[in-house]
Amino acid sequence: MNKRTVIRRSRTPLALLATGGLAAALTATSIAPASAVTGSASHPKPTVVLVHGAFADSTSWNDVIKKLKHEGYPVMAAANPLRGLSSDSAYLKDVLAGIKGPIVLAGHSYGGAVISNAATGNENVKALVYIAAFVPDKGESALDLAGKFPGSTLGKALRPAPVTNPDGTRGTDLYIQEEKFRHQFAADAPRNTTDLMAATQRPVTEAALAEGSSEPAWKTIPSWDLVATQDRNIPLKAQTFMAERAGAHTVEVKASHAASVSHPDKVTEIIEDAARTVR
Repeated sequence: MNKRTVIRRSRTPLALLATGGLAAALTATSIAPASAVTGSASHPKPTVVLVHGAFADSTSWNDVIKKLKHEGYPVMAAANPLRGLSSDSAYLKDVLAGIKGPIVLAGHSYGGAVISNAATGNENVKALVYIAAFVPDKGESALDLAGKFPGSTLGKALRPAPVTNPDGTRGTDLYIQEEKFRHQFAADAPRNTTDLMAATQRPVTEAALAEGSSEPAWKTIPSWDLVATQDRNIPLKAQTFMAERAGAHTVEVKASHAASVSHPDKVTEIIEDAARTVR
């Protein structure tokens, strides 16, 4: 299909990832009751599924969840294991299989690679939304894309930690050093918020970031992309390149990598833009 990239620039100032229905419920941070689904009986609102990325958890979507639920959307924030792209995507695919009706699937950062793989073959996923995210093509990894253009300062901010994998092999977990977390990840969010985020951050394995993507869903499912222009993890040029290649409906926002925390209004807006196209 032919899709046209449309860029809007924010004018507002900085303010600041089991099977079946049971698994879906257990992995949800928040899911609205059926009574919250508004709209006509023939066209209920789609379920919005939110997938966090590396160095974060589902609470990074809290303010977005509040706004979406206020507008009557059923919402789920899935727990992304952050262990490997293929296994994380398979996990999310099982979660999605437990949801009835149309789905708008949103991913932040590494979560963008996960949703790109997990949505493939699921006819219920009607729209993909990328928030300061990786949008890989087949064979590309997050590390490939982060290094495609200059500008990322993530490497120098990382703290590696040895870890034993489930199969007994050794691997490496990656954290952002706590003292560098706010500057690197969420410079436009309040310090009391980023202090908590730094302490509760979820590590990602080095292998997950290095694993290549399978055939991505954005080639067949319409996509939207919020590009964070002040991102120190994924350079602006890399985000713009990926959004344009995917033919995404694109919005640029003057925000850090943690746009869902610092600009939940803009993140909610682009998700709702995608959701309104679902019939």
